[in-house]
Amino acid sequence: MDKLLKHRAIIWLLLAVNIPGTIYGYIWYGNQLAYTAAHYPGWLLPFVPDSPTASLFFTLALILMLYPPKTVTGVSVRAVIEALAVVTSVKYGIWAVSIIVAGGYQGGPVDWRDWMLMISHTGMAVEALLYARFFICRKMIPVALLWTLLNDTVDYSFGVYPWLPATLEDDVLQVQIFTFLLTLVSASAAWLASRDVRLLRQRAEQ
Repeated sequence: MDKLLKHRAIIWLLLAVNIPGTIYGYIWYGNQLAYTAAHYPGWLLPFVPDSPTASLFFTLALILMLYPPKTVTGVSVRAVIEALAVVTSVKYGIWAVSIIVAGGYQGGPVDWRDWMLMISHTGMAVEALLYARFFICRKMIPVALLWTLLNDTVDYSFGVYPWLPATLEDDVLQVQIFTFLLTLVSASAAWLASRDVRLLRQRAEQ
């Protein structure tokens, strides 16, 4: 299984899915980005498109698997990107599905676009967990955790969190609590799914 997942053809296939998906994700956030630009300080814009940015991190992580950097700085940057890719992809993959289901449970409509989003976001979380064991990100997971907590804090302090289904607009506090808890769970899952690079090197030398 590991050999199949690390095959360059499979990685290129994932890139062929993730790159258009990332672009579509930013387009999906277009209205909220425009609204934020018109009503909020410009520095908040990077905190708006959560899911496509997570997908972007994972896309970059796949590219760095294909073309690993050789310098110390490059390796460090790779580790940070991989950590962000795993933590945020797991977090926002689960978050999006949960919010759509919660909105539908409270009586909101769930159409084909919502099903498409649930399938794609489930894929985000699954692929991140599958590839975490090939990444060198374990030491940088605390950095990814801090960044994601910062993103959560900005989202709910300034009101730039992803727009919710109408049925959840009176449940923002509950969504906020769920979001922060999910960040902690996602970082823990990333830690468990990743491997200690030192152990891998020791096994390779044996």
